[in-house]
Amino acid sequence: MCRVAPGCHEYDASGNRQERESEYGDIKHKTSVVPVGSQYTPRELRRQGRANLRLSLMGASGSVPLQASYGIHGDIQREPKSREFRLAELAVLLVAVAIFLGCIVSPPSLMDDVDAVQAQIARNMLDSGDWVTAHLDGVAYMEKPPLKYWLIALSFKVFGVHDWAARLPVSLSAVILCWLVFRMGAWAFSVRAGLYAGLAMATCIGLFLFTRFQIPEAALAVTIALAMWSFLRAVDSDERRPGLWSALMAAAIGTGLLFKGLIAAVFPVAGALLFLALSRQIGDREIWRKLHPFRGAAIALAIAAPWHVLATIRNPPYFDLTLRSEPGQYHGFFWFYFINEHILRFLNLRYPRDYNTVPRAAFWLFHLLWLFPWSVYFPAVFKLGYRATDRAGRMRLLCLCWAGFLLTFFTFSSTQEYYSVPCYAAFALLLGSALADSSIEVQSWVRRGSAALAVIAGLAALACFGLFAYVRNIPAPGDISQALAQQPIENYTLSLGHMGDLTLASFAYLRVPLALAGMAFLAGAALGFKWRIPAAAVMMVLFFHAARLALVAFDPYLTSRPLAEALNRAPVGTLILDNPYYEFSSVVFYAEAYHHGEQAGKRVLILNGRRNNLEYGSYAPNAPQDVFIGDDDFRARWLSPELYYVCVEHEKVEDLRRLVGAAELHQIVASGGKFVFANQAVSANRPAT
Repeated sequence: MCRVAPGCHEYDASGNRQERESEYGDIKHKTSVVPVGSQYTPRELRRQGRANLRLSLMGASGSVPLQASYGIHGDIQREPKSREFRLAELAVLLVAVAIFLGCIVSPPSLMDDVDAVQAQIARNMLDSGDWVTAHLDGVAYMEKPPLKYWLIALSFKVFGVHDWAARLPVSLSAVILCWLVFRMGAWAFSVRAGLYAGLAMATCIGLFLFTRFQIPEAALAVTIALAMWSFLRAVDSDERRPGLWSALMAAAIGTGLLFKGLIAAVFPVAGALLFLALSRQIGDREIWRKLHPFRGAAIALAIAAPWHVLATIRNPPYFDLTLRSEPGQYHGFFWFYFINEHILRFLNLRYPRDYNTVPRAAFWLFHLLWLFPWSVYFPAVFKLGYRATDRAGRMRLLCLCWAGFLLTFFTFSSTQEYYSVPCYAAFALLLGSALADSSIEVQSWVRRGSAALAVIAGLAALACFGLFAYVRNIPAPGDISQALAQQPIENYTLSLGHMGDLTLASFAYLRVPLALAGMAFLAGAALGFKWRIPAAAVMMVLFFHAARLALVAFDPYLTSRPLAEALNRAPVGTLILDNPYYEFSSVVFYAEAYHHGEQAGKRVLILNGRRNNLEYGSYAPNAPQDVFIGDDDFRARWLSPELYYVCVEHEKVEDLRRLVGAAELHQIVASGGKFVFANQAVSANRPAT
């Protein structure tokens, strides 16, 4: 006898097949042997493993002899970390790195609003040494927990203050999420299913789109996915170290609490309880003994509680439980973070009302877009088995509970498009399982999905090339902002609000991205019938890099970096932002002259902008009183001998002219529909610092 890869078997004297249990690391799997005189030599076995990976990448269905136990139905066994496993893992990592680390380069620059705000908060923490309370312009910013700021600040400490360094934590979170999904799929289903799930995670539109700006959803998705996998490992009857996995689940929840707040605990705990209820194990004492819930709560609290306690102590009053949110009131950190940001936000009663909510039907239907191109295979997912009778069935049932609870939760809450990012991993696992399933019924739906994807990709290619031909000779003077439409201000409170700004003329500024996107879709359509999985993955990698080039064209409109660069070349003065801080947040980040020398630490003034995110902190007893100014104060300062600059959007320029006179506004720079004016005639030709 000779031992070989899992999937083969040993035979007794009568020729009957037998299977033997073995250990690989901490996970039981079935090893197998072939009898002496087998038709397979060791070299052939290695060759067969490589062939299996090629078949997986091509999306071939069915099974091959040495992969009999890699199938989806029956007694599912996790393959050892074989050459095939490592190659599949490497493939997922390479695709994820090509997308998420390949797109952190600048340009595009950090956008105004939340993108530059998160980076500036991290920079302020690094400069001030206050790692407990986040600040913007000296005002306490209490909305979110601090781990994302800590990671960005650490990146700045290691690599220097750069926009790409600010993007690094989010991008690495996305790569880790793709790798984790692969490992979960390989453990529960097969190497092939793990490969497909990891590629689906890496190349779906939603994860790429919602990692273009600095929000912690990708990191939260990692903690929730890890918590769900750890839960399933802890209750697995074959698991040798359930205590270790239950502790890891608790640690993941505690870490998630520092990324996004209480939902990091609510979602995995609720998903796990729902799974136990549906699998009729919720009353099983052995299950609860494996989960160690009290020890787990202690671990999660040990990780998350210290910051919450410190933030409460440093920002009194301590335990205000008022259930009304109104302007001009300050109740300390505890009230704002727990009551206002969690309870009242869920009930859509939070003040300030600086957000909108996606219509419920759209919130659900958008997932066909967020999970494209893999969403075409959803019909195949419905044909899978969800009984918790084996490891694969348990993972599928858990994914349903995980995604189902999260989506239902946000159906009854105020909702943004990206709130569902933490359930993308569950969908990716289900899709990977369906794509690798060898049953005739499931594969028939997979083939239909591939045909539909080829048609969609072909139509998308035609649309891209058609738009390219239409705008080929249209002039594109200045920047893209001149060709964009303006919408009501409330439309921009949704994450995708700027999509409505596009006009046909604006595509004249997007010729190169259009051509590259067209080629990506054409490749996907042409190759999709034969190599459906690699074709879809390559199509999306090319498309995402086309999207990055499109964001470069949008740079003058979505960021204020050109304004900051002009200020860096001009004599140093006092900077005023017209409207809330968020409108010009990238100016503050990129205006290096205001982070060094005599201007270091000097606050930016905000004209008529005491609202939205900084409003609550501005009423704290220790809040700076010289940040927010009104029209009278602005006029007095502007007409004084001291040098001032004001950043203003084009629709507000006329208001300033009426306030101080057109002759007193000396234009320094204009970009993307935004202007910088000085109250004196100055030159913006000083060498940049």
